[in-house]
Amino acid sequence: MLWFLFCVAVLVLGYFVYGKIIEKIFVINPKKQTPAYTMQDGVDYMPMSKTRIWLIQLLNIAGTGPIFGPILGALYGPVAMLWIVLGCIFAGAVHDYFCGMLSVRNGGASMPNLAGKYLGRPVKAFINILAVILLLLVGVVFVASPAQLLSTITMDAFGSAGGTLSLNNAEEIAASASAAVSDLTVWGMDKPTVIAVWTTIIFCYYILATLLPIDKIIGKIYPFFGALLLFMSVGMVYGLVSSHFSATDPIEFFRTVNQDGAGLTWDKFFQNFQVKGDVPIWPLLFLTISCGALSGFHATQTPLMARCAENEKEGRFIFYGAMIAEGVIALIWCMVGLAFYENPQALQDAITAGSPSKVVYDSSLYFLGFVGGIFAVLGVVVLPITSGDTAFRAARLIIAEFFHLEQRTLAKRLLIAIPLFAVGFIVSKIDFSVLWRYFTWANQTTAMVMLWTAAAYLYRYNKFHWVCTIPATFISTVCFTYLAYNKIGFGLDYQLSVYIGLGLTALCLVLFFTMLKPMGKTDPDAYVDDSAKA
Repeated sequence: MLWFLFCVAVLVLGYFVYGKIIEKIFVINPKKQTPAYTMQDGVDYMPMSKTRIWLIQLLNIAGTGPIFGPILGALYGPVAMLWIVLGCIFAGAVHDYFCGMLSVRNGGASMPNLAGKYLGRPVKAFINILAVILLLLVGVVFVASPAQLLSTITMDAFGSAGGTLSLNNAEEIAASASAAVSDLTVWGMDKPTVIAVWTTIIFCYYILATLLPIDKIIGKIYPFFGALLLFMSVGMVYGLVSSHFSATDPIEFFRTVNQDGAGLTWDKFFQNFQVKGDVPIWPLLFLTISCGALSGFHATQTPLMARCAENEKEGRFIFYGAMIAEGVIALIWCMVGLAFYENPQALQDAITAGSPSKVVYDSSLYFLGFVGGIFAVLGVVVLPITSGDTAFRAARLIIAEFFHLEQRTLAKRLLIAIPLFAVGFIVSKIDFSVLWRYFTWANQTTAMVMLWTAAAYLYRYNKFHWVCTIPATFISTVCFTYLAYNKIGFGLDYQLSVYIGLGLTALCLVLFFTMLKPMGKTDPDAYVDDSAKA
């Protein structure tokens, strides 16, 4: 338990210490008017309070990634927690902060436009395509997972049969999952039909959230979603701690990796506990856990809130702070994965039987009872929904920027939104596991480009660029190695893939230092005084 609390404390400390360092390197300008005022249009650009923006930002960036990713990452062992803490502080939060602040400095520009300005037009063209593909994948993926969880709640609450929760018997877990599909009905509908109904409802909500002004739906219902998220987070911590001290049936922290009874030793932080063969920690862990550590999807969402920030001094709280909060959520669910089951095989069997959503559902009901567990699961459900709605919105804005289409009128928004959702519907027919593999690579590749963009901004304005260059180098090696090794890429030998990853990253560094030219000794926008215009 102490290791878990220590990790949470380090994340919070990272916000106050390293976050402040990053802010000083960037050099904020409280006297410069933000796009929320200079470009206010009543749809996408409008000033909102920093607490409201922080909540929307957190819900936007925290899809199922900081829940499903850490649960899957727990299969590797405690090393997953190291990646969450270190990745969040030194990579993910830095990525989100610079994306948000550079967008504020550049009129609410999207990530592809930022990449084009600081890295060049060829990168802009590449990332425009990649960002839209990523957002489509996010929108589709974040329909499937909440629909699955909501259908499970519906079947359990209104179905005609139930079962006893078994923590470690994989055969019972699989049998109950099959029974839920074949035997239960709700109002004459079987589970696939219920899933289809929830999928339709979620898609309809996405369409409204994509088209309407940001304060009409997103700004109004997100506080309610935030309350569910808070209940889920606090409730699961309470469940873990109370079960740890239970006199009748205690569940020890890290019991999944404590089969030898030696407790959590330092060696276990570097041991691969994967029960499947040929699943190396490098580079797979760093793509398995993205949201909660480092995620390129955030670069597509952060400019949405940059267009609503009232002052540059709010940036650390909104952008760096929301990422730290997501890191805490990721730690909680990683800890559930490392504690709820008696061994890694039982965790793997549960995931195989019902995906990470099975772990979410079973652990929530076990720790908090049926009613509390349902509210906790709803707290999980809101995360992908509140990321999926803004994913399509962000895709609409990126396309509008590319084709220079104004978005004040509904007709112009529909011009983009209708074909966008039509493509999304077609993509949704592809097998989920295939979509997820491509999503993880596209996600971290987008993060790679955004970190290189931030590093280029710092380098070209003679600032300390290594705070972005080092994490950019790290995630570049991860992405290149994954693409060479994984079957969605070239499927090469593992050792060869590692060498290719290192070689291509070295090439990126050479190009970075030889092709980028200085833009000035300082960023002139850091010293603009617009206070007289306010």
